[in-house]
Amino acid sequence: MSNKQMKLGAALLATGEQMASWLYPGTPADGAINLEHYKQMVQKSEAGKLDFAFIADGLFINEVTMPQYLNRFEPVTAISVLSAHSSHIGLVGTVSATYSEPFTVARQFASLDLLSGGRAGWNLVTSALDGAALNYSRNQHPSHADRYELADEHLSVVKGLWDSWEDDAFSRDKESGVFFDPEKMHRLDHKGKHFSVQGPVNIGRSPQGYPVIFQAGSSEAGKELAAKGADAVFTGIGGVTTVAESKHFYDDVKGRLAKYGRTPDELLILPGIAPVVGATEEEAQAKYERIAGLISIETALRYMGRWFNHHDFTQYPLDEPFPELGDTGSENYKSVTDRIKRIAKEGNLTLRQVAIGNATPRGPLVGTPVQIADELERFFRAEAVDGFILLGHVLPEGINDFVDHVVPILQERGLFRTEYEHTTLRGHLGLAVPVNRYEKHRQSTAEVSQTTGRK
Repeated sequence: MSNKQMKLGAALLATGEQMASWLYPGTPADGAINLEHYKQMVQKSEAGKLDFAFIADGLFINEVTMPQYLNRFEPVTAISVLSAHSSHIGLVGTVSATYSEPFTVARQFASLDLLSGGRAGWNLVTSALDGAALNYSRNQHPSHADRYELADEHLSVVKGLWDSWEDDAFSRDKESGVFFDPEKMHRLDHKGKHFSVQGPVNIGRSPQGYPVIFQAGSSEAGKELAAKGADAVFTGIGGVTTVAESKHFYDDVKGRLAKYGRTPDELLILPGIAPVVGATEEEAQAKYERIAGLISIETALRYMGRWFNHHDFTQYPLDEPFPELGDTGSENYKSVTDRIKRIAKEGNLTLRQVAIGNATPRGPLVGTPVQIADELERFFRAEAVDGFILLGHVLPEGINDFVDHVVPILQERGLFRTEYEHTTLRGHLGLAVPVNRYEKHRQSTAEVSQTTGRK
């Protein structure tokens, strides 16, 4: 562990992770569609030598949706533009496997990977909000199990399409008039339960082979999908609670890799964090309280209700213990609702405390730059995480404070880079470039032939 360095990414969550962040002084109220705001955040993240910038997404809005997300950029479009305003930092965008075609996803991210010089990443999600079905000509949202079954096949098809062309397939030789080698072009001819895709995709491989695959989901199915085919797991805010809990998750997911012929270093575990940085503890606490104070209790109750199938929490007394809800909750958010119930019970918290805490999670990262760096180092050295994804409560302040005050301390301790050593996202993250499956097969066949010939 002594020579390893942590991985750090920044989530560009419009005006911030806190649902009322658009009200915060200094935050652009139109942040979700403000290109200059996104450019500033990406360039600040790149100045801090962060591994990647990340844009989340959702496919359904209603009156409970965070206001700043009622009008937002589509991620692939946004990071395509941002690739032209950055030079080293990786760029990760969210696209749902449930509501997209593998051929389209493969083509979009392969294109972005070439445009950016090998800096693209795909955050694969399965879309938890039931209402998404209504925007995609479907009467019903697939069950959790069905969504992950579909995602597994979807990812397999996308990777197959990314291998359509071997690395040296395109000669483009004007003298001979040969543009490509037909033997190095491959149709996938996939026929599965959910998808039928011939291929090839009409774009070649990038310097990093495949765009980096992020997987957001902490359910059993999500962990299994990550172990089978992802490069990084984004565990979401709340992932950093205690070292013991994080270590349990880390070991659980990493322990699943061997059955897929993978090693622990091939998958990164990156929980979300929302640090609040102050020159003193008192200043940091005052800043947190100012951020938390942006949200009304009515809004906090309504926001919490979305995790519980829009359960009406206004029917309960605010300052009495969190109500007993039994099995009330959404199948799509079971890990979230289970955690909310557990925290309420263990802390003997009131409904008001739980609602505000859920809307603006405080966590252990409210303090001075040294205190925050100490806490991140503690988790990292315990091998409970491989790094973190910064989810600023309010933006751009959250990114600016972290890059200006926390990153330098991590760099001084040798825990984070001081300069980029690579040009691709895989290079930043220490992930190997996948060998094209057809090249690998040809190499294996040649090795067998040589061995047989020597005998």
